[in-house]
Amino acid sequence: MVKPARHVVHVAELTAQESSELGPLLRRVSAAVTEVMAPEQVYVCLWSHAQGVPGHIHFVVQPARAEDMARFDAFGPALQVAMGEAGCLPEAADVERVCDRLRKALA
Repeated sequence: MVKPARHVVHVAELTAQESSELGPLLRRVSAAVTEVMAPEQVYVCLWSHAQGVPGHIHFVVQPARAEDMARFDAFGPALQVAMGEAGCLPEAADVERVCDRLRKALA
């Protein structure tokens, strides 16, 4: 039986086991994104606020590519914001292809 997800708002609320699993998981996912997408960097960010109030722990693993930084004249958190504000969303078929490749890299 799969245990239901626990809702926490702060990293400090994670159990010792949860926090010990988080680092290796983020490393594996970042390595897979690097392998599949070949970006200059992979950003790993913790976002938590919804309308100014911490809502939950949410990690974003984002490939940062030189062409995106040049196109949006931004990097770091500003790159993600600029891409979102521009409505820069990939086609569903492209997402599926990348997800298939990521699944294989994570297997």
